Amino acid sequence: MGRVPNVTRADVVSAARNPLAFIAARWTPQPRTVRRAALAALVMSVVIVVTGGAVRLTGSGLGCPTWPKCTDDSLTTTSAMGFHGAIEFGNRMLTYVLCAAVGWAIIAARSRKPWRRGTTRLGWAQFWIVMSNAVLGGIVVLVGLNPYTVAAHFLLSSALIAVATLMWQRTREGDGEPKPLVGKSVQQLVWFLVTASVLLIAVGTVVTGAGPHAGDSQEVDRIPIDWETVAKLHAVLAWIVVTLTFALWFVLKAVDAPKGPLDRTRELFLILLSQGVIGYVQYFTNLPEALVALHMLGSCLVWIGVLRVLLALRERPETVTGLPGPSAEATVPTRA
Repeated sequence: MGRVPNVTRADVVSAARNPLAFIAARWTPQPRTVRRAALAALVMSVVIVVTGGAVRLTGSGLGCPTWPKCTDDSLTTTSAMGFHGAIEFGNRMLTYVLCAAVGWAIIAARSRKPWRRGTTRLGWAQFWIVMSNAVLGGIVVLVGLNPYTVAAHFLLSSALIAVATLMWQRTREGDGEPKPLVGKSVQQLVWFLVTASVLLIAVGTVVTGAGPHAGDSQEVDRIPIDWETVAKLHAVLAWIVVTLTFALWFVLKAVDAPKGPLDRTRELFLILLSQGVIGYVQYFTNLPEALVALHMLGSCLVWIGVLRVLLALRERPETVTGLPGPSAEATVPTRA
């Protein structure tokens, strides 16, 4: 067992001034550790969406009727609040787990050698989105689950998933200039796919805001629109996304695209088919809670799949610093 180094006063001051730099100077994680940290943050960003959906689907949205405390007199849930209070408070506690996962990703990215500033910034972007969404979640409670704030809460979670996906991808590639793997027309088709997916998610929040699952057992305001009509528009957008994905796969095959974009497109198509089956079954079975929760998980996976298709259209090689060449004097032949 090695000797534990003494902690000097200078070490304490350095750690207090810049904790990340202090850790980075003393720890160099393996590349796979950085990748796993980024993946953990992504997984938790999906988990928090699904558990948030569980809060709404169990009618526990106001299980803790105020914020940041659970009640006016208690920071935590009480036995008198029962099942709904436990569900809502448990979801709030998961925010700290999400913060821990994002914090680990930031520390791992900052400690990597060489340091890649862009990856660390993506970690910090996740942190500030989480903080903003925590505040927005509190506002959702304070305004009695207003459906527009609930929709904004979900959209901000989708933004978190997007940044987490990008960070995970960046930890798995180099830091060189991106090189496109496909032509401009294919890139434009993928951007159409991304746009359609954003619209699909946005309309999905309207379906939620107008639908029967209000998030609480008492009377809660709903978006004043026929939810079945919006659900049909949501289905049309879903078919557009499926059609674009199918067309993209054929185009990639036709232009003999690299394996990466083809694989990501095939994965997205399979996710979309599964999500479509769940969506139609839940619609024709009067929206059972279990299927709605599964559909929310599928929504996250579709969004991640679309982003992975977009990110697969280019590659970023490792930046290699060349060795210094011979000096000018060494290259000039000596005269006899």
